[in-house]
Amino acid sequence: MVPGPDPEAVAANVAAALAEDVGPGDRTAALLDAGVRLAAAVVCREEAVVCGRPWFDAVFARLDPAVAVRWRVAEGERVGPGTVLCELEGPAAPLLTGERTALNFLQTLSGTATVTRRYVDAVAGTGVRILDTRKTLPGLRAAQKYAVRAGGGHNHRMGLYDAVLVKENHIAALGSVAEAVRRALARNPGLEVEVEVEDLGQLEEAVAAGARRALLDNFPLEGLREAVRIARGRCRLEASGDVTLERVRAVAETGVDDISVGALTKHVRAVDLSLRYR
Repeated sequence: MVPGPDPEAVAANVAAALAEDVGPGDRTAALLDAGVRLAAAVVCREEAVVCGRPWFDAVFARLDPAVAVRWRVAEGERVGPGTVLCELEGPAAPLLTGERTALNFLQTLSGTATVTRRYVDAVAGTGVRILDTRKTLPGLRAAQKYAVRAGGGHNHRMGLYDAVLVKENHIAALGSVAEAVRRALARNPGLEVEVEVEDLGQLEEAVAAGARRALLDNFPLEGLREAVRIARGRCRLEASGDVTLERVRAVAETGVDDISVGALTKHVRAVDLSLRYR
């Protein structure tokens, strides 16, 4: 069971989305007579992992609590084409006003959850974790990282504040991998410290300096296997860079611990959904 998102974060996402879409008011929905009611259903047109129910619900709850949403699938559930995800009923104006915003959240987060599940399935049985990155849509990081969890993946750091990742430019500014690791460990007790390495020599330097996690950037498969031999359980290894769905299994079988995939949240393809009124 994936823990639900922060309700305050969901509310903030929904408020911002409705503000940019509705602005001072929905001019078209204002044409409707008061008292008109509608019923509708959301249908998924392709195989997908459903994600985004809290945002979908929050859109209509904010516009008019009289809108009823009845879900027929669970969050994180895998569905096929033609599946009815939910049914809606209520006053026509808020239903029509909120339709696009609610679907935008549902189709976008389902897209992230769906592609994550594909990567997770591809490495099944290897023990490797699929991780996300900070390559997220502005303003939707927490939402997309929640969708990664719904798809069976794991979250890397949320931002620049909750973990240390020493990258190549930090190393260049600090002079060496060893000095970067030393400072990071000394100044951040209790926080996870990871260092990005570009070759096996840097990995050996990082391990010797006390790093317990290393990011192997764009290593060939043979390089990854040698890195696993060098680390020998002393340092958790994360492979990253050019990890496609076709290649991810081979990367996992080198023996690394984690694989981070920016495409989970960066290359977003929304799931094809349809809201049909009746």
